[in-house]
Amino acid sequence: MSSHAIITQALDFWQAIILAIIEGLTEYLPVSSTGHIILGSAAMGIEGDQFVKDYTVIVQFGAILSVLVVYRERFLEALKNAGRRTLALYFAAFLPAAFFGLLLGKKIDSWLGDASVVGWSLLIGGFVLLGLDRFESAMRKRAGEKTSRIDDALRLPFPHAIAIGFAQCLALIPGVSRSGASIAGALGLGYSRKTAAEFSFFLAVPTLTAASGYKLLKMGDSLNWDSAPVIIGGNIVSFVVGILAIKTFIGFLQKHGFFWFGLYRIVLGAGILLLLASGHSLKMID
Repeated sequence: MSSHAIITQALDFWQAIILAIIEGLTEYLPVSSTGHIILGSAAMGIEGDQFVKDYTVIVQFGAILSVLVVYRERFLEALKNAGRRTLALYFAAFLPAAFFGLLLGKKIDSWLGDASVVGWSLLIGGFVLLGLDRFESAMRKRAGEKTSRIDDALRLPFPHAIAIGFAQCLALIPGVSRSGASIAGALGLGYSRKTAAEFSFFLAVPTLTAASGYKLLKMGDSLNWDSAPVIIGGNIVSFVVGILAIKTFIGFLQKHGFFWFGLYRIVLGAGILLLLASGHSLKMID
């Protein structure tokens, strides 16, 4: 059987586009892109083929480009005025996730096929978001006036950036949400919603680039001209949808906070757990 036939059997073009839409829409929202991709794959009846798992990571390249395009002027200005510091800041924030990602790689892969992990993570994370929404002002007060005066996601102190990087590590558990964990970490240090969200967006660039690049290196024979249309098409879709999600999320977050995201996570997580408890299987096949 040719490699193209294997890819088509595991993931057809339209399934790849649907997964790319899910990635672009949820990567920068505090609802967990990984969790939604797992659920989307299960709903479409896609087996947990290795190419499918690799594709869901590689399609993040499009989402990375969406951040670079939306914030291109900010990035260029920061690199011009404080290039080395800016690069070092986000590299330092990225290191915790890189370390624990490599350390727990096999365990994380086993979680990627388990819908119950996603359900519990969504449910618990939803209550966390509701708590953040309700007690945000108290958290900012405890953080102190010194940190709350900083309102530039490209100029955070190194200790704070590293602390947010450790918070991001929680997203190694499917369903936790990378953006949600990093935004929560920034809010806990007293930053505004806008700054917390933007730092999460910028931190996605090294984090997702490393994850996608690592998967590309491991794909081997699966990465060829036969798989190119699926991979390229998926990244274009995640790029376009990612731009729309970023531009919409900042305004929505500043106006409405995390309440609706938290409520959505609770309803979805509870629904998944109830389905599993009633005997429905959402576990992807390895």
